Amino acid sequence: MEKKIQYTVSIYTENNVGLLNRISAIFLKRHINIESFTTSECEIENVFRFIIVVEMTESGIEKVIKQIEKQVDVIKAFYHTDEETIFQETALYKVKSNSLFEERHIQKSIKESNARIITVNPKFFVIEKTGFRHETDKLYNDLAPYGLLQFTRSGRIAVTKSKMGISEILNKFKNQKKKKK
Repeated sequence: MEKKIQYTVSIYTENNVGLLNRISAIFLKRHINIESFTTSECEIENVFRFIIVVEMTESGIEKVIKQIEKQVDVIKAFYHTDEETIFQETALYKVKSNSLFEERHIQKSIKESNARIITVNPKFFVIEKTGFRHETDKLYNDLAPYGLLQFTRSGRIAVTKSKMGISEILNKFKNQKKKKK
């Protein structure tokens, strides 16, 4: 039986209404849980990159990529293992202000985790931590006993270690769009 592993899916698209719904429907129909989902503009103007993290078999991810690429607004889709990518997440932790000054453990945790305080006011302070999931989880566990008021974490952001050739594809796409105008 084929082993399930974690894949980072990169989808380069035009920014059109309804595409997010169509892409997520592909995963839904196959009963694939999306562990992380991030989107932003990429290195080419007006082209967006979706980064989706899923756990599945390689044969399964190959089928999903083929189906994603059939979507009209999709320029190109790729999948990579964790070993083939450089990735991070960002987390924000909102903690009661009195804890910062009364509990030395919090200051020590912030320093040891290479996190930073981004705002302080009389009622709360906010810490930002960028790193791997296990690192943001560790800081969460360190802060939880001291009045953690809110917590949020971004989805994965990632770049590949090897050249993907996407810049050439995107430049061709951009030039085709200019010719149509």
